[in-house]
Amino acid sequence: MKAAAFASFGGPEVMKVMEFPKPQAGPGQVRVRVKAAGVQHFDCAVRSGLFPAGVSVNFPQIPGNEFAGIVDQIGDGVTGFTRGNEVLGFNILNCYAEYVVVGENQIVSKPQSMSWAEAGGLTGNGQGAYAALQAIGVNEGDTILIHGAAGTLGSLAVQLAKEWGAGMVIGTASESNHDYLRSLGAVPVTYGEGLVERVRAIAPDGVDAAFDTAGAEAVRASVELVEDRSRICTFAAPEMNEELGLCVVRTERTAARLAELVGLHTRGKLRMLIRQTFRLDQAEEAHRLIETRHGRGKIVLTLE
Repeated sequence: MKAAAFASFGGPEVMKVMEFPKPQAGPGQVRVRVKAAGVQHFDCAVRSGLFPAGVSVNFPQIPGNEFAGIVDQIGDGVTGFTRGNEVLGFNILNCYAEYVVVGENQIVSKPQSMSWAEAGGLTGNGQGAYAALQAIGVNEGDTILIHGAAGTLGSLAVQLAKEWGAGMVIGTASESNHDYLRSLGAVPVTYGEGLVERVRAIAPDGVDAAFDTAGAEAVRASVELVEDRSRICTFAAPEMNEELGLCVVRTERTAARLAELVGLHTRGKLRMLIRQTFRLDQAEEAHRLIETRHGRGKIVLTLE
């Protein structure tokens, strides 16, 4: 099979299309013919050698941790899926490929209403946003601040917070993305100098919780705005967690949570904006684009 992989750590230029043996499904596993694979900052970190403890890289390494496709091989003991089922799922690595093998407990059925690109890009950011909001708590009527709200992770968090009963969701973004945030139900605010004062003007009764996807400056603003630091979490500046006593999100992805997200999408409660799709042989370009950290919407690799 063909896959986009890297044979050494480095920048986007190390991503190349390579040939690999087609994987085989073992007991409790399925093989999926991949139609789309989402691109995440995690993938770029792995490619750069800046990956979390517990992630093992073996050159040449195929990155990619979310996918959608068609089940084409069933391992012994699998009862929930059959060949030909359309699914979406997750794995730590190996998803930028024509085929991926995963456990039956790592996939859910893809509805017809969801495009391949949406399905390929939902798992990582969707479950990340879910876990973050669950950790900081979203109670009925809360005012929630989400930094970087126009990005895929942030925009999904906005929609989940509204769905879970937040009274007001304030989203930071550039002015060009304010109409987009309003369409999601958020109150937009421009990031940068003066952010704390702008948020206080919008929410004079205070901010109950904050989720950061933007970086250190946003974290410092959150600390000024949110009284309880256990209700602040950051995915963009984790080095500040211990220093400031912030909430640390530790959670495993689950098929049950993914199925819940798929259900919300099916009911029109969760929108996935696709920013751009790339072919497998354009993985380098996809990594360059996501590393700019600008623009809105999901970047996805698509396979025939």
